Amino acid sequence: MNRTPSVKKQYLNLRNKKILVTGGAGFLGSHVVRKLIKKGVPEKNITIPRSRNCDLRKFENCQKAVKGQDVVIHLAANAGSISYNINNPATLFYDNITMNTNMIEVSRQAGIEKFVAIGSICSYPKSAPMPISEEYFWNGYPEETNAPYGLAKKMLTVQLQAYKKQYNFNGVCVILANMYGPGDEFDPLKSHVIPALIKKFTDAKRDNQPFVEIWGTGKPTRDFFYIEDAADSVILATERYNSPDPINLGPGKEIPIKKIVTTIAGLTGFKGKLIWDKDKPDGQPRRVFNTAKAKKELGFKAKTSLETGLKKTVEWYLISSENRK
Repeated sequence: MNRTPSVKKQYLNLRNKKILVTGGAGFLGSHVVRKLIKKGVPEKNITIPRSRNCDLRKFENCQKAVKGQDVVIHLAANAGSISYNINNPATLFYDNITMNTNMIEVSRQAGIEKFVAIGSICSYPKSAPMPISEEYFWNGYPEETNAPYGLAKKMLTVQLQAYKKQYNFNGVCVILANMYGPGDEFDPLKSHVIPALIKKFTDAKRDNQPFVEIWGTGKPTRDFFYIEDAADSVILATERYNSPDPINLGPGKEIPIKKIVTTIAGLTGFKGKLIWDKDKPDGQPRRVFNTAKAKKELGFKAKTSLETGLKKTVEWYLISSENRK
């Protein structure tokens, strides 16, 4: 793996910066924006482009978005569940690689002081040894069901390393573990495993269903990252990380899907039977981060336990569902 020479640590004071947060109205973005304001960034200094009138796949829209900004936190992405990846591989590849390439180039042209992008654990090789360290980033092909998305995200690192070398552009790409929490995507067509399960069990309890059917075997493992912790890590990286080389952010704890299923069933009060549909794909067998670099470079350690995070997420979903009635 090519390594960029280490850069002297310089902490960025965000309070007096004009900050563009793409995807700022989305799941991660809304939490990042709230935390920026809590840190003392004036709300008027934060710009959130909306996809309905600022399609970042169009270069000219990206140029307009970065005008007058100091810092760009690029969170906008097209992402979703295993089934969403299987059914939309070309769209996911095109949308993400186009938005990412555009945003980095216009930020360079505009003289942006700091550019922060969000990579994906899906970019890592399927065969990477666990826990996954950054040194394995280039050692193989991603898991096939989400490879187009993972490779599009991987190109963020390629572009940022190239721009650092040629232009001395200060861009970083942080790779987040599987996020979950209040405000997540609960649409069954796009939702990831935790929100999908919360909705499924809540609906089953409401409708007195005798069983719930779940994709796969329950054997795969994931590294689940509570959204508040994830937002903290993104802001910390914006302030403190100044290398285009990838850095893993997450709890670094390997959790079997089966444990997630039984925990959510208990939290939602579902008492029926669990049926595993083993004909459906599991996705990558194991995923857990080595987070030693994040602790060393940023002093970051996730604070929220899985049980606490799941409890807060279920409570939020039940309240928000009741409010939508």
